[in-house]
Amino acid sequence: MDIHQMDARTLILKNHLKETRMGRKLSQAELAYMVGVSRNTISAIETGQFSPTARLAFILCQALDIKFEDLFYF
Repeated sequence: MDIHQMDARTLILKNHLKETRMGRKLSQAELAYMVGVSRNTISAIETGQFSPTARLAFILCQALDIKFEDLFYF
């Protein structure tokens, strides 16, 4: 299935946030502080309960020094 055949129900943003954060030896609270959100927000992103806005996704990538496509995927 190519991107043109997908609909909003199949385009769920997934991520490698937990693995990346842990690889950099950061706690959820530390990362949350770095990007200006709550620890609960980081937890919710990691577990797929919340998809970050484009702005927050960009800030997370900047804070973790990682490309968007290496942190987030469909």
